[in-house]
Amino acid sequence: MLVTLTATAAPDAGLDDATDLGFLLHKHPGRAQVFELPVGRAHVFYPEATSERCTVALLLEVDPVGIVRDKRFGGGGGGFALAQYVNDRPYAASSMVAVALGKVFSTATAGRCDARPGLVDVAIPLEVHVPSLPCRGGVDLVRRLFEPLGWTVDAAAEPLDPTVPAWGASRSVDLRLRGRSRLADALTQLYVLLPVLDDAKHYWVSTDEVDKLVRAGEGWLAGHPAREEIARRYLAHQRRYVDDAVSRLAEPDDTAADVGSAAAGPGLAAPDGTGPESGAGPADAGPPPLARQRADAVLAALHDAGARTVVDLGCGEGALLRRLAADRTFTRILGTDVSARELERAAARLRLHDASDAERERVRLVQSSLTYTDDRLAGFDAAVLMEVVEHVDPSRLDALERAVLGHARPRTVAVTTPNAEYNVHYPALHEGPQGGMRHPDHRFEWTRAQFRAWADAVGERYGYGVAYRDVGPVDTGPPTQMAVFTELSALGGPRDSRGADRSSGGAA
Repeated sequence: MLVTLTATAAPDAGLDDATDLGFLLHKHPGRAQVFELPVGRAHVFYPEATSERCTVALLLEVDPVGIVRDKRFGGGGGGFALAQYVNDRPYAASSMVAVALGKVFSTATAGRCDARPGLVDVAIPLEVHVPSLPCRGGVDLVRRLFEPLGWTVDAAAEPLDPTVPAWGASRSVDLRLRGRSRLADALTQLYVLLPVLDDAKHYWVSTDEVDKLVRAGEGWLAGHPAREEIARRYLAHQRRYVDDAVSRLAEPDDTAADVGSAAAGPGLAAPDGTGPESGAGPADAGPPPLARQRADAVLAALHDAGARTVVDLGCGEGALLRRLAADRTFTRILGTDVSARELERAAARLRLHDASDAERERVRLVQSSLTYTDDRLAGFDAAVLMEVVEHVDPSRLDALERAVLGHARPRTVAVTTPNAEYNVHYPALHEGPQGGMRHPDHRFEWTRAQFRAWADAVGERYGYGVAYRDVGPVDTGPPTQMAVFTELSALGGPRDSRGADRSSGGAA
């Protein structure tokens, strides 16, 4: 399996010397390197390296018999008895090449280069060549996937046997892509689209693949016209995973890390996981996505509060729960949601069915409604409502307030919600069915003034002080706003017999 990337000097783009490609890739043009991977042996070398033109080649040698015998991989039968042993794996670019790209060029994919940091975000002239690429869909599919990303596509179907023209074309194509792109973007697009074109993966697809797809597709996949087809093929046509990925990609605040990425669309110059045992996927490029910044902010607030036991209210599919479970600071974690289906997905994401008894006791899931009091939610140090309140009808907010701050009454409550003022950076919202809001299920979205007015009033009613934090880049306010409620007794205020503080609960 062979893939080459060629950079051409472009002084106008800041690439005066094409061999600077070696700095971006963290691979010296004067050395040939070998990397041992679970799928085989990867060789990295430079067929040419001049100041005008520099080409790096990734050659992957695989052992198809070894892969079949390795229980970590799916094996992959075919249309006849010996298909596992007689196949095109040794020479046709597939998901194995994608894994090798992600592993061998992980630092470049992450958009890091200490030696030439100014080049990381530069769209440089690139040419990508994949001489033998399995493609179930032919040249038309190749064009539909790469041309919307700004690439000039030169693809030709390879003959099944050049000496017997009557046999026609094979399912493989000879692919060349030309264009200007950030190197990190080019690598992440190849990482996702190579297995999509092949429409097959050499390892079992699980819930981890959804996270990998959303991370690798940051900045370009959400706006791709073939987004659903890409997700379907990447996730091995498993409907529950596809629906999960598409719904996450559909939310602009989960895919746009800043104003630039929100406005740039899927073009080449737009700003911008470890897989199964097969090796690491591409690391995140550029600023982390807003979803991660939001979770980081919530975790920081919980650590600042000294929380050890946490309930995630409206946990959904368990994105935050997974972060909480990985942090051994938290000794007791409860996730709640009104949807049994979401709880099933959260359990799969957390792999609770395979967890030890101690871990299943530490991390639990229960079905519960936020607008009804539930004794199971009481006794926790902290509660989190991350992107939840905007899904509640305004007429039911008082019931939520009573259930959480009045009845469950944790010492700390972290609430995040979209900032409506930031929506001007998402023009598509005003043209689509969302009615100007970031998700069709949102009942409202607050400005900063509206959010603070609500939080201050709730804090005063239930005896909590409130502090505010911005999440994400601050332009017309941040994309996400967060309020951290702290019970006034924890701040030193006196309590009455109901447990509420008798003093004012204004903003802290």
